[in-house]
Amino acid sequence: MVERKPEWPEAGDLVIATIETVTDYGAYAKLDEYDKRGLLHVSEISSSWIRDIHDFVREGQKTVLKVLRVDLEKGHIDLSLRRVTKRERIEKILSWKKERKAEALLRGVAEKVGLTNDEVYQKAGALVEEKFGLYEGFEKVATEGPEPLTEIGVPKNLATVFAQVAQERIHVKTVKVKGVLEISSMKPNGVKLIKEAFSRAKAVKTKNANITFYVIAAPKYSMEVQAENYKCAEDILQKVAETVVSNITKAGGTGTFRREK
Repeated sequence: MVERKPEWPEAGDLVIATIETVTDYGAYAKLDEYDKRGLLHVSEISSSWIRDIHDFVREGQKTVLKVLRVDLEKGHIDLSLRRVTKRERIEKILSWKKERKAEALLRGVAEKVGLTNDEVYQKAGALVEEKFGLYEGFEKVATEGPEPLTEIGVPKNLATVFAQVAQERIHVKTVKVKGVLEISSMKPNGVKLIKEAFSRAKAVKTKNANITFYVIAAPKYSMEVQAENYKCAEDILQKVAETVVSNITKAGGTGTFRREK
């Protein structure tokens, strides 16, 4: 998808580069994302004194560099290593890895639907990237299914394949939180009322979460919520627990909830 990235970087950009040649006056590096080459002058390698340039860069090394100047007429790009902060390096590497994963996932979609990568990008990828970020879009449909993509205008058949590929290849990390419900009813149909209280609670809309109830020993029941982050899991745990207690109370029973650590 060459069309998604300009042909040349701009001054100030962070780039992933591979060191190709090391000389006494610096190093020549290939910019992996642009298929261009630039010069990393020795004065831009480190702020400290350099005894041996090979202590800082070596052939074949992949690193993050900052673009200082771009001369389009001469085709020259000046680069810097010493001006890249630790945080910038970490963030750039993470971003680059996500981009590569997204490209691989997009190729997977193209293979399944019999289109070229560019065709898939034009029909769906561009919309996903603009709304969510391409990799983030794949993560979203891995847990929510194709609906988020159809809502932004992606054709249903492509959205479905996006979700299939994402669910096959992305392992979404989840967290679990637990609590204990103590509910009871002294009415003749008390067992039925308790079951109905749980059923209605399970019907509460909770996107991207799994809710499970276990019998500890009546009247105590364990409730477990599995979701993609703690805030989401905690909110759902509290919401569903309150629903159970409210349902059984309205039916003439009693109920309490305790969060487990």
